[in-house]
Amino acid sequence: MVRTEPIIAVNDVKASSQWYQSLLACQNSHSNSIFDQLVDTDGTILLCLHHWGDHGHPSLLSPDHGKPGNGLLLFFRVDDFDRAWERAQSLGTKIEEEPHLNPFAGHNEFTLRDLDGYYITICSVPV
Repeated sequence: MVRTEPIIAVNDVKASSQWYQSLLACQNSHSNSIFDQLVDTDGTILLCLHHWGDHGHPSLLSPDHGKPGNGLLLFFRVDDFDRAWERAQSLGTKIEEEPHLNPFAGHNEFTLRDLDGYYITICSVPV
């Protein structure tokens, strides 16, 4: 088995955790001001949030060493696409692309930015 467990650096772990929980209708499994894990209903880790500068990880030292999100797109496939769109609109963060059909992937998707400026794409199961 191989799974990815992406970790992104954020300014406020608790606020980001709440934001992602609202968007993805998921839960957190490890919550403090330095680190959190967002998990699906079956316990699968969807995303880890790490506070900038803690624990000395070279790529998570400071947002001043690069632009958050450059070269990174977090892509989440959901089975409640329409409800996810409603949740996304209620978060008050920038919507980059409204729902549309991606003809290359064969699914609907929309893109928004999280609290730290990362691009987040939510997509449906293929249509």
